[in-house]
Amino acid sequence: MIVPQFWAEGRIQERVAGKQVTVRRYGWSDDSPLAAQAHADQRTREAFERIVQGEKLERRERKLAYNGANGVPIREEIVERQGDTVITRNGYGARCLNTPDVLFVDIDFEEPLRGSVFAFALVPALIAGVVGGWAAKTWLGGLIAFFVVFAVAWVIGQRKKRGQPSGNPAPEKLAAERIGRFMHQHPDWHLRIYRTPAGFRVLAMHDVFSPGDMSVADCFQAMGVDKVYARMCRNQNCFRARVSAKPWRVGIGEHMRPQPGVWPVSPDKLPVRDAWIARYEKAAEGHAACQYLESVGNSERVHPNARAVQELHDERTRALSGLPLA
Repeated sequence: MIVPQFWAEGRIQERVAGKQVTVRRYGWSDDSPLAAQAHADQRTREAFERIVQGEKLERRERKLAYNGANGVPIREEIVERQGDTVITRNGYGARCLNTPDVLFVDIDFEEPLRGSVFAFALVPALIAGVVGGWAAKTWLGGLIAFFVVFAVAWVIGQRKKRGQPSGNPAPEKLAAERIGRFMHQHPDWHLRIYRTPAGFRVLAMHDVFSPGDMSVADCFQAMGVDKVYARMCRNQNCFRARVSAKPWRVGIGEHMRPQPGVWPVSPDKLPVRDAWIARYEKAAEGHAACQYLESVGNSERVHPNARAVQELHDERTRALSGLPLA
């Protein structure tokens, strides 16, 4: 797991065989901005030479917080360090705990919407419009059916996009059953189970793991882990847990400024970012990111690294506070 302190971008623009070729790459360092720039220049030169030799590579890396190109580390503001554990601020402003070897399992009761809310709402609305128009034998009936279904589907899509539960108890029951089956097959494991606004969070206490371990992949598959989370763990070689509220769940409707919220931002834009963060942190004070439910398995097995991360996690998430989840 690498969460660098400093970032820079390198750029090479040269004419090759009569055509102008421009290549950009990011670099990073924990030492200094100059070291980050040197790393960026080195990566840019290497990419430029490979492209000139005919390799099909992107000319420019996208500026992403994480889960981007393989080999590019987590790009978020570092809020706090506790040994190997790093707490960062993600792209929408919440604080996240990142650990290289303490296993967190993120289980959403329902699959979040990955695509466009408009597309999600449009398809059923078009079907309703056609059926409604045919049944009413008038275009007006079809138009009314279209807009009614579109409005309803739009609201549902917005909730799914933000990971808000629908209230259907069946997905929660299925998720609990998956955890129960896993523990029946692994009685020597020790797990702490937490409730999040949209699912369960499971923390392994008995041992530490590499994100690439086969046992981790098996655990993720058995418990039905969110596919994006599983891919992030592999790509970034870490496990991750959100430890503060999602802004829209505590009344912060606007996105973190400036947009996009990928670190770092230019010094002239820091005041507006800091003002947004201060407002968000004040609103988040009265909420917990998750709630501790129970421990299962062999509770006598506790790895010291897992214990340290668990104590930090429970304090930062307010998991034992009884506060409303957000």
